[in-house]
Amino acid sequence: MTTYLILHGFQNHRPPGHWQHWLAGELRARGHEVRYPQLPEADAPVLDDWLAALTEHGQRPADGEFVVLAHSLSVLLWLRAGARRPEADRVLLVAPPSPGVTASIPEIAAFADGLDLAEEGVRARLVYGDGDPYCPEGADVHYGTPLGLDTDHVPGGEHLNPGSGYGEWASVLEWCEDPAVRIKGR
Repeated sequence: MTTYLILHGFQNHRPPGHWQHWLAGELRARGHEVRYPQLPEADAPVLDDWLAALTEHGQRPADGEFVVLAHSLSVLLWLRAGARRPEADRVLLVAPPSPGVTASIPEIAAFADGLDLAEEGVRARLVYGDGDPYCPEGADVHYGTPLGLDTDHVPGGEHLNPGSGYGEWASVLEWCEDPAVRIKGR
């Protein structure tokens, strides 16, 4: 059995129309353990509280594969966790906001402070869409290239959220079942 940890972003209250909510249900229906916590203070996140939640929910299971999927602000949470980052077999980082955009939003600016984009040893796959208003330059520029991440680009994907048409997202489910799958649009 695989255990999945699904981490949401800023102002996300795990709505049913989001691909993460859909994915959690699909994975549970297939018999997997799914951790999909509501992170504290989603509308005004406190980095230390989100780091504590990551530690609490990121405990590696005794058996089986452990997979983390982070969207938007939780990508920065994952990167900021550094040595506190849970040991995962696979990690999918989806649609992170750029450091500049993050720093410009007072409620989440702390997530950009001290972000090390030259960190060694970040193993993950990055998925991003072009036209993302939260990362207009492209997540490959800010994260993919500096961190040497395996990257999947989704043309026209924007922020890869319900507002850009991402409720059901079969490609992510396929990747969960087979890490060789390249993530594509809906």
